[in-house]
Amino acid sequence: MKNETILQGFEWYLPADSQHWNRLAGKAEELSNLGVTAIWMPPAYKGSAGVEDVGYGTYDLYDLGEFDQKNTIPTKYGTKDEYLQCIQVLKRFKMKVYADIVFDHFMGADEEEAVQAVAYSFDDRTKPISDEKEIKAWTKFTFPGRNGKYNDYQWHWQNFSGVDYDARNKDHAIFNFADKGWQPQVDDENGNFDYLMGCNLDMENPETVEQLDQWGKWYQELTGVDGYRLDAVKHIRFDLFVDWLLHRREEKQEDLFVVGEYWTDELGKLHEYLDSSGNLISLFDVPLHFNLYQASNSMGSFDMREIFSGTLIETRPDWSVTFVDNHDTQKGQSLESWVEGWFKGHGYALTLLRNQGTPVVFWGDLYGTKNVEAVGPALRTMMKLREQLTFDNQADYFDDPNIIGWTCMGDFDEANSGMAVIMTNAGGGEKEMTVSAIHQGETFVDVLGNNEAKVVLDDNGQGIFPVNDGQVSVYINEKLVQQIKE
Repeated sequence: MKNETILQGFEWYLPADSQHWNRLAGKAEELSNLGVTAIWMPPAYKGSAGVEDVGYGTYDLYDLGEFDQKNTIPTKYGTKDEYLQCIQVLKRFKMKVYADIVFDHFMGADEEEAVQAVAYSFDDRTKPISDEKEIKAWTKFTFPGRNGKYNDYQWHWQNFSGVDYDARNKDHAIFNFADKGWQPQVDDENGNFDYLMGCNLDMENPETVEQLDQWGKWYQELTGVDGYRLDAVKHIRFDLFVDWLLHRREEKQEDLFVVGEYWTDELGKLHEYLDSSGNLISLFDVPLHFNLYQASNSMGSFDMREIFSGTLIETRPDWSVTFVDNHDTQKGQSLESWVEGWFKGHGYALTLLRNQGTPVVFWGDLYGTKNVEAVGPALRTMMKLREQLTFDNQADYFDDPNIIGWTCMGDFDEANSGMAVIMTNAGGGEKEMTVSAIHQGETFVDVLGNNEAKVVLDDNGQGIFPVNDGQVSVYINEKLVQQIKE
């Protein structure tokens, strides 16, 4: 079975040229050859910032770049027809397509409405800071540019539980509507983290939930996507997606890959979400990202034996979707926690070259991004290794605070097997590790080219593998190197 590798097919600073669907389609063959098995696409619907919107300021779920709304017909990424064509091209090259779903909020309403509301503190949403009063809120979504095509439902304040702006008094606060209160089954940061931004969708309103379900049926039938990335799930009722996803699976008549973004490094909260969502949803391994981030910024003081401590890959590996960086962790973004360049190779070796978890490669690391160069040939080589090598029978050598390693034996029937990985976040050194007796006498070399040693395995398949200061080396049979690099 082919090892899965997801590409996050975008980054925050892509040009707003409405050409990205065409750009992605043009790279389909290249990505397939690199071993990418699935693409996580950016949100495809019209955002409140029009052509400048990355996609998370959801305005109209039914406008995939088809209607003149928010001063543009195409989205940042292109038109509806280009989007659908891109999906078909990716599928033609045997890659699955995962759609980004933003159900937390709407933004860019068409009209104001008067509504009774209570203001709450930004820092503690359990503490009211005003009596109930009438405010003017931008909560009426009529989508005049679409004029009822596909769906004629209009959204009003009843579909939402709060906003952060009173247009009447030009007042900024967290306003909860009428006597709705906040949804209790959400993250407890800031007392209650139901509200994030914009017009917060009220998941206790049956019409809201029904409209999201109707849209999901329309969208999946139109696009034929193979799975979903769910945005901001810590702010949404934990069990909301259970029925929504069961309906999508029933309609598609097959399993769907689903991963949620729950941004916390508290492992217990991630476990609670997995349990509450019926184990239908994998989660991004945010704790692992923070371990990588800390290791890359610790000047060699991070204990590499603990690199997987407190992570999903350690405790729930079948539900762990691993990543090094993403669009939110980029420099200048709200969750900035950029893994420094010297450690990127370490991070990708730890995610791409192991049995556990489903890894995501970030577009910005593969192709470069604003003021940051791509990781370079090492990333492409590791992606090809993941595609072509058999990773069976993994043995860890996490026995030193700086130098760690692991081996994958492979199997008798697979010529493309046998690997030893060694890395250090400080000074160089070496480690004696066993690959397997089935590889006895074979010469292993560093396919990344970071070390020139030739390691001949003894009769037990054992060898002494070196690594240089601050680097990672990946040793495979020297006869496979050219095949991997082609």
